[in-house]
Amino acid sequence: MVSRRSYGSYNDGCAAAHALDLIGERWTMIVVRELLLGPKRFADLQRDVLGIGPGILTRRLHELTTHEVAVRRRLPGPGRADVYELTTWGRQLEVINSALSAWAVQSPSMPFDADMSPDTLVLAMRAHARPVANHPDLRTVSLALTDSRQENLSPVHYHAAMTADATVIDRVTEPGLADAAIAASTREWKACIIGGTPITRLPGISVTGDTSIAELLVAATSLRSDDGV
Repeated sequence: MVSRRSYGSYNDGCAAAHALDLIGERWTMIVVRELLLGPKRFADLQRDVLGIGPGILTRRLHELTTHEVAVRRRLPGPGRADVYELTTWGRQLEVINSALSAWAVQSPSMPFDADMSPDTLVLAMRAHARPVANHPDLRTVSLALTDSRQENLSPVHYHAAMTADATVIDRVTEPGLADAAIAASTREWKACIIGGTPITRLPGISVTGDTSIAELLVAATSLRSDDGV
């Protein structure tokens, strides 16, 4: 396979051109997107990035590690599995991912009916996250999302913390104690967070605990008319 010449090899010193040399190949930013919330194994990435072959994924991960956007490391303990994770510099791509999404949502060919991975939906929530000004005390929500694109997968867990200063959502290994717990498929959660359908009109979304706190999370992270996806 012939390697693509870099923009720098054409005497183009633009930093944006260099950025495309680093992350502009097909699938690269999708792989980055799926690493933004934390490390994943090769098999996890194959599961979450539908359509990518193992050879292409291997090359993209090699490129990302070579350019120091990501690293490969071995987990301690039994099994000693290898995972890929973004470097501190690589994690700065979250703001780029958010900006690209906000720009692309204006496209007339945007596939609004297509599904999204759990991490992709939560990244959209993080991009739109707003403080809850009328609630000075900490409010927490446990969120479990099941990928609608694939059957029989275990849910992915997230923890949201809301204060008058910020709303923060992170991926966690298992659910913890929270004021409210939400369980949903990515399709129904997208209909709520991005489509604007109230939780009460989506029977596939289960809420336990304080329903008002669950609705507060939706209000703090949902797409507004002046936002992008």
